[in-house]
Amino acid sequence: MPASPPHILVTGGTRGIGAAIVETLTARGARVVTHGSKDTETAIGADLADPAAAGALWDRALDRLGGRIDVVINNAGVFEPIAVDASVDDWHAAWSRTLQINLQAAADLCRRAILHYRERGAPGRLVNIASRAAYRGDSPAHWHYAASKAGMVAMTKSIARGYAAQGVLAFTVCPGFVMTGMAEDYLSSRGGDKLLADIPLGRVADPAEVASVAAYLALEAPASMTGAVLDVNGASFVR
Repeated sequence: MPASPPHILVTGGTRGIGAAIVETLTARGARVVTHGSKDTETAIGADLADPAAAGALWDRALDRLGGRIDVVINNAGVFEPIAVDASVDDWHAAWSRTLQINLQAAADLCRRAILHYRERGAPGRLVNIASRAAYRGDSPAHWHYAASKAGMVAMTKSIARGYAAQGVLAFTVCPGFVMTGMAEDYLSSRGGDKLLADIPLGRVADPAEVASVAAYLALEAPASMTGAVLDVNGASFVR
């Protein structure tokens, strides 16, 4: 990492895990630009369902950070159901939206970051927030979500293998259930006690726990860890 405070872009950084990541990094002295669904005093608004949005977000973040980004943390994502017996049009729309937001936008930002690191002749890091679902799968209504997160894991490993010699380090975090508003709603709708019984730790993760792992990878993890996938799921799925 550079001697000066690292410059970091965090997508989906206005709530839940993303907000915890931003708070943790800021407390540790990083200069952070946050992405959210709309422009605010502290966040750059971008709808990542738009194929052009990731590129525009990169350009605006780069400008705010004075022309240098050292780390990208791809945290933005959606978890929206689609039934197997939905209409073909609805089915395709759901898959397209989830893959665009969860995977393609992250890929676009990783690409821009790698080109930026190469242009500057400087090292850089990518931290992608995937999910336990990448390995374990998810509910019958969330094939597309699991597929998008599995794609993110494979993408990150490919980046790590392809660009390590150029100083680009890439890592994945795979949380299980995390106590955000989204997780609370899902736990309630699926019978919270039954789901909790599947977690040996006996509780879901706190966003700060995931944030601590993301911050470690962004700031401290040794270069030899590149390509690593770190699980944060209370032993509900072990590999």
